[in-house]
Amino acid sequence: MLDIAEIFYSVQGESSYAGRPAVFIRLAGCNLSCRWCDTKYAREGGIKKSVAETSGVALEYSCPMAVITGGEPLLQEETPELASLLIEEGLEVIIETNGSIDITGVPDGVITVMDFKTPSSGESSSMDFSNAGRLKASDELKFVISDRDDFLWSLKVLRDLRPDSGEVLFSPLEGGIGFRRLSEMVKKEAPGARVQPNLHKIFGFK
Repeated sequence: MLDIAEIFYSVQGESSYAGRPAVFIRLAGCNLSCRWCDTKYAREGGIKKSVAETSGVALEYSCPMAVITGGEPLLQEETPELASLLIEEGLEVIIETNGSIDITGVPDGVITVMDFKTPSSGESSSMDFSNAGRLKASDELKFVISDRDDFLWSLKVLRDLRPDSGEVLFSPLEGGIGFRRLSEMVKKEAPGARVQPNLHKIFGFK
């Protein structure tokens, strides 16, 4: 059984898939406690649903993309089974994970968007840095940036680990560094990366 915080239909606000309609399956439970977490309600609790039930609810939206998120979805051992079932049903599947749990068990065909936690989160020491080497070319590595120190930390991670990810994303923390200043830093110091605003926050959708 899965612990489900919520299932809803919206538009993807992050990653290079931003702007795409998607059905979101938010799983309950998280192993981290980030200072700027915006989904604290998903840290515990949830409603029990089987993998088949969860897949069935997602399919009712007739949307070709599903995003399995959290909380931390890889805490639940049946998450890979859910992802595989959704792929079998013909959906494009994204798993959003925080980088602290080994992603080896993520099924082939799933797009992993890994959100490595920067120092301002208070959880950068919890990252499994070996995960960078487990990313596929189709996967994405994201850093939420609050200040210059977060950005420099992220650049060091990229230099040291050289992940084989298709996209490296820098996202400005709301109330932090700001999109314009972060964009200038990326232009000068990480021109191969993408600056990613949080569309769902800008436009006020879930």
